[in-house]
Amino acid sequence: MGRMKSALFLGALLLAAAAPGAVHTQPGTQPAPAVPAPASGRQLVILDTDIGDDIDDAFALALVLRSPELELLGVETAFGDTALRARLVDRYLAAVGRSDVSVLAGPATEAKNVFTQAAYAHQQPERKHGDAVSFLLSQIRLHPGRITLIAIGPLVNIQAAIERDTATFRKLKRVVIMGGSVDRGYDGDKAGDTHRPPSPEWNIVCDPAGARALFNSGVPVFVMPLDSTQVHLERSALGAILAYGSPLTDQLTLLYHQWTGAAEWRSPTLFDPVAVTYAIRPDLCPATPMRLEVDDAGYTRRAQGEPNVSVCLKSDEKAFLDLLLNRITAGPAH
Repeated sequence: MGRMKSALFLGALLLAAAAPGAVHTQPGTQPAPAVPAPASGRQLVILDTDIGDDIDDAFALALVLRSPELELLGVETAFGDTALRARLVDRYLAAVGRSDVSVLAGPATEAKNVFTQAAYAHQQPERKHGDAVSFLLSQIRLHPGRITLIAIGPLVNIQAAIERDTATFRKLKRVVIMGGSVDRGYDGDKAGDTHRPPSPEWNIVCDPAGARALFNSGVPVFVMPLDSTQVHLERSALGAILAYGSPLTDQLTLLYHQWTGAAEWRSPTLFDPVAVTYAIRPDLCPATPMRLEVDDAGYTRRAQGEPNVSVCLKSDEKAFLDLLLNRITAGPAH
């Protein structure tokens, strides 16, 4: 979760796609590593998410579910109260007829931010969820070289998987993350204040060690930082989604209103769906090979040396929003 909400907490924290696998590069750069499509034509994916705080995770899950290019093996919850996040996913998937998808909970961590959609999750009966890290490693063993891991929360589960079994983790096909800030920080709140300096991005600052472990893992890593993911869903497009009336958009409506609380209108920033979009339409977010280093304050800075990731610094926001809207409102309405 890229988190416009995290901008509220970061200050306090610091003070105390073309064919699947095709990767397009900017002029003058080395080509990013190609990722072959599976024989079935569908990418096997696992979504790792801290759904329930900001609203963009819910939109990202919706896009995964509405993308025929992807075969969703499981949803793993990360950071904070992972058991309650898993209950949220249970309710969401049941409501859209996808209870067949495995839901796993990662290790719980301390979290001082607000779980805005907890009330939605509490409406789902409590149950025991499997361990996200064990699930991830077991699925990699079953499908070596075929799984795309889409990580849109702090990288707690990823760090744990690398520490537990590095050799197996390296058999992932690739990892696509929303995270980091290279040339652009969080957008400002005022009109025209849109290009702040790089800042510690939420998913990275919550677990810098996890980001370092991933970037040095040897797995192809594709990074969607703040530079390319601050895509704002304006009133007309949001209204079209919330008024559509399908089981899927009904869940987004409920979660959106819990996220806004008493506020009459808030425009979501769709950080996380950009990472999902990269998995299916990499042409909408060209990736450049780069070496990124992560410090303990959560900054992701360019460094000299062999590239360890590929980074999208600018996305095609209009094409991305068109794709998102068309897919999310493509299912049957009531």
